[in-house]
Amino acid sequence: MSELVTFGETMLRYTPPPGERLETADDLSVDVGGAESNVAVAASRLGGDTAWLSKLVDTPLGRRIERTLGAQGVTTDIVWSDEGRQGVYYFEPGGEPRGSDVYYDRTDAAITTATPAELATRRIDAANCFYTSGITPALSETLADTTATLLGNAQAAGTTTVFDVNYRSKLWSPEVARETLSGLLPSVDVLFVAARDAETVFGRTAAPQAVGQEFKETYGHDIVVVTHGEHGAVAVTEAGAVEQPAFDAETIDPVGTGDAFVGGFLAQYLAEGSIEGALEYGAATAALKRTLDGDMALVSPAEVAAVIGGDNGLTR
Repeated sequence: MSELVTFGETMLRYTPPPGERLETADDLSVDVGGAESNVAVAASRLGGDTAWLSKLVDTPLGRRIERTLGAQGVTTDIVWSDEGRQGVYYFEPGGEPRGSDVYYDRTDAAITTATPAELATRRIDAANCFYTSGITPALSETLADTTATLLGNAQAAGTTTVFDVNYRSKLWSPEVARETLSGLLPSVDVLFVAARDAETVFGRTAAPQAVGQEFKETYGHDIVVVTHGEHGAVAVTEAGAVEQPAFDAETIDPVGTGDAFVGGFLAQYLAEGSIEGALEYGAATAALKRTLDGDMALVSPAEVAAVIGGDNGLTR
């Protein structure tokens, strides 16, 4: 069975060429992306044994997602549905001052009806880690219930549960998110939360290390990793706090950077068990992702090692 199992929605992403608007573009590139599959892909590329559970509509669009993730070494265990549709989103990249924007078209996606009884939960029970994010329970009441059940059952089976708050304002309000997530967090062993999400959803305005300690004490997490953008990340454990600065990167596409961080962290943590090493690996993976188009961190262990070692020049 896989070391890391993830569960969540994956969408098709449509993107116009740089500098063009969606309303005028004649061509759109097509990519595959979703928080949980992005994490699985990053960890797989870095040597992890990963699986992704989900529910997809049985059409060429759903099969494209399966094929894309499988090509990156991720085991896919999918509930195929004749009902619902394939969720998509449109990403319009833009520099300052315009900025980039995202438009979702995911209502009635097949995954919104997924229940634990349909899913290959045996994979979760046998895994070292189970990961999902706050995007999943935001998609439907059914998925909120499913997420709670999967986290609780995984923890009871001895699987380390990992959760990223990953707040999306286009999916739910801070008040609804706080109410739902507060019920899930006691079943989470390892928590990832961006400092901005800690403030927006939970009203936590302290310094990142203090925020991590607050979450740990409130919900009983073993590890809390607080990310704060260009300032890096801090992990709070029973043994204390470990800080990790961000690595410099030219940003080609920022989407999926947080997922790359989590995937890199988990790949190294599962391999070595070191918080310091996992943070460094996650930060390097996130930096590399920013240089790549699309949602997925298509990186290699050698590239991550080069970033950590400061060797980012051309190979001659």
